[in-house]
Amino acid sequence: MYLARSLSFDGVEYDTLQIELTPTQERIYNSYSDAFQVIHCNLGKALEACNITGAKTYNRMAKMSALSQFESHKQRFFNHLLTGMKCPMLILAIEQDLAQGNAVVVQVVSTNEELLKRRLDEVPADEWKDLNLDLTPREYVMDYLLSAFPIHLHSIHSCEDGEECSEPVFDADGSPVISLEAVGLRDALIDRLASLDPIPGALEQLLWHFGHKQVAEVTGRSKRVLKDDSGQLFVDTRGCGANIAETAAFMNGDKQILIFSDAGGTGRSYHADLNAVNRRRRSHYLLEAGWRADNAIQGLGRSHRTNQASAPIFRPVTTNVRGERRFISTIARRLDSLGALTRGQRQTGGNGIFLEKDNLESNYAERALSELFRQIYQGRFYEVSLGQFEQMTGLSLTSHEGGMKIDLPPLRQFLNRLLALRIDMQNIIFERFELLLSQQIEAAIAAGVYEVGVETLRAEKFTIESQEAVYTHSETGSVTNYLKIQRTQRNNIRSAEEMLEFADNYQGRLMVNEKSGNAAVTIPTHSAFDSDGGVIPRVLLIKPQKETRLPVKDLESSTWKQVSTSAFTTAWLKETSDLPKFTTDYLHLVTGILLPIWKILPQHSSRVFRLQTSDGAKVLGRVVNAQDIQTVREQLGLKNKLLSPAELVKLVLDEKYSQQLPGGITLRRSFVASELRIELVDALSLADQLAAVGCFTEIINWRKRVFVPTGDKAAAVLGAVIEILV
Repeated sequence: MYLARSLSFDGVEYDTLQIELTPTQERIYNSYSDAFQVIHCNLGKALEACNITGAKTYNRMAKMSALSQFESHKQRFFNHLLTGMKCPMLILAIEQDLAQGNAVVVQVVSTNEELLKRRLDEVPADEWKDLNLDLTPREYVMDYLLSAFPIHLHSIHSCEDGEECSEPVFDADGSPVISLEAVGLRDALIDRLASLDPIPGALEQLLWHFGHKQVAEVTGRSKRVLKDDSGQLFVDTRGCGANIAETAAFMNGDKQILIFSDAGGTGRSYHADLNAVNRRRRSHYLLEAGWRADNAIQGLGRSHRTNQASAPIFRPVTTNVRGERRFISTIARRLDSLGALTRGQRQTGGNGIFLEKDNLESNYAERALSELFRQIYQGRFYEVSLGQFEQMTGLSLTSHEGGMKIDLPPLRQFLNRLLALRIDMQNIIFERFELLLSQQIEAAIAAGVYEVGVETLRAEKFTIESQEAVYTHSETGSVTNYLKIQRTQRNNIRSAEEMLEFADNYQGRLMVNEKSGNAAVTIPTHSAFDSDGGVIPRVLLIKPQKETRLPVKDLESSTWKQVSTSAFTTAWLKETSDLPKFTTDYLHLVTGILLPIWKILPQHSSRVFRLQTSDGAKVLGRVVNAQDIQTVREQLGLKNKLLSPAELVKLVLDEKYSQQLPGGITLRRSFVASELRIELVDALSLADQLAAVGCFTEIINWRKRVFVPTGDKAAAVLGAVIEILV
C-alpha cells in the first residue's frame, strides 16, 4: 500500500506561484486578525461570565471545549481566507496558461458545501432565482459564535474532593440558563464581523470568472451557486453522474479547466492521455495542499500518469503571508514521513515540490522555538515584549510561580496562533524564528550530524582500495564488509568572470587578503544572535575551494580588504592557476548487514551513503570517520597495522585522520590562514625539542601552537618527533 503511492516524477516541472497580497488584501487580513484578537479576549470574558473560569478554572472540560473549537474554527477560517485571496492572481496565471495552449487542473480540499447548504436552507426554494448569497469564509466564524461560543450559565459548588467546580444551570423546563453578559459579548462580535469585507470562496471565484461552461467541477457538491450570462446568481443541482460528465467534457476538450477536490481525486485521471482528445499539457495548480500527504500525492498523480503526451507542470500556490507556512509545514512533514516509509529517505516523499525549509515541524524547529521563547521571556526579543506576545497569541510562557514554564507551548500551537496575527507582526516573529532555525541547521551541518536521509555521493571516480569481511551473521550467513574507497573529484573552480557576475547579482564585495594574497567574494547571509538577543550581521566569504560564514565585525578587523575589479581578478587568477584539477580523498564504509553491529559503530554520526564505483558496483553503507576507524577496526576484531610516518602524513592531510601519540599529544590536521597544516596538540612543553628536529611554532590568536612542516620533509620530521615521544 505504501509503495502504491510512490510515483515517478520524471519529466515533471515545478514552478511555485508566489502571490504578493495587495495593500487592500493586507488591510482585510489585518482587520480579521484584529477581530480574532477581540474574539479571543471576549471568549475569556464569556467564560468568566458563565462561571466556567474565574479566580481559577471551575469546569476544565467546558473551557477546553470552547478553546478547542475556537482554535479549530480560526485555523479553518484563515486557510479559507488565504485560499480566497490567492484567486485573483491565480485567475491571471490560468489565463496565461490557456493562451499558451495548456489545459489547467486546480486541486483543492474544501468546497464550502456545508456552508452553502446551510445558507440555502435559510432561503425558500421559490426564491432561489432571486438569490443574493454572500459566500465567504467569514460564515465559519459566525457559525462558531452562534453554535459554540459559551453563553450557558454555570453554577459554582463544592465537588466531592472539596474543590470548587461548576456545572450548567437549567430552568424549571429543563432549558439551559443563558448568561446575558456572554450573549452581549457574542452579539458584539457578530456585529463587528458582519461589517468586515467578504472574500468569496475559491470555487465560486473560479466558476464565476470563467463560467461553468468552461470549467469542469469534479467535487462532492450536490448543489452550487453559478452566474448566468447576465451576472445573476442561480442554484445548480448536480446529479450523481455530474462528475463523470464533467471529467469527460475536460478529457474531450469541451472544457479546458478542471477543478477537483478530495472527492474527485480518487479513481480518476486528468492527464494528457494519448487516447484522449484533449492532449494539451496540464498546468496543475495545488491551490490547497490540505492535511493528508497521501491525498496530496494522489491528487498530483491525477494529471501525471502513464501513456501521456506530456508530463504536467506542478505549481503549488502560496502567498507572502509568513503564517501560511503553517499549512505547507504540515503537508511537507507528512510527505517527509511518507518518503521515509516508502523509499527509505525523506526527500523522495515530496519529489521536490516542498523544500526542507518548508518543514517547520522538525527537531531543529523545536529547538529554535524553545530559544525564541527564551528570548521573549528574558526580554532579548526587543521588537516583541513578553506581555505583548502573550496577549496577541494567547500563549502563556510564565508559570504560576512567576518563572518560565517548563512545558512550553508546542510548535503546532505556536504556528496556529501565528497565523491569526497581523501580517507585519507575523513577519517580525517569523523572521526571528527562521533565523534561529537556520542557526540550528548550520550548527548541525558543521557538527556533521544533520540528518538528510540516504545521501547519494557523486564524483569523477570511486575506487574500492580494500575490502574486508568483518562480521558474519550466524543464522543467515549475511556478511558485513569494511570498505576503504578512494574518491576522485573534479575541483569546481569558478572563473574570475563568473565571480564578478556573482558579486553583481548578490550585492557582493571583491576582497583580497593582504597577508596571503588570496581572493574572495563576500555576500550578506543569515544573521546570528548573541547571548543577549542582539543581532550579529554576518557575511558569506566565498573562496575558490571553501565558503565560510563570519560576523561582519570579524571581517572588518581581519586582513581581508575590499579591492578593485582588476586587483581581484589578478589575485583570483593567480590562486586558481595553482590549484589541481582533481583532488583525492578516502571514504570508510561499513556495508552489508549492519543492525547486529550497529552499537559498535560511532553513535555521534549515523550518516548513510550510496555510490557507484568506476567498475559499476553499487555500494550502500554507514560512513565511519577517519578518526574513528582505528577504534572501530579493533572492536570488529581487525588488526590495526602500524603506520609509517609517511602513511600518517598522508592520512592526516587527505582523510582528516587524527592519531594519539605517546605523552598525550594528538596529531591532527588544521586549517590556518586557508592552508592545510599538520598540528601537534598539547605539545608546548616539548616545543624546544620538537623545534630542534624540524617542527615550528606560531602564535595564532595569542596562543602558541606547534606544527610539523608539510611537503617532502614531513615524513622525516614526524619520524623524529615520534622517536622523541617514545
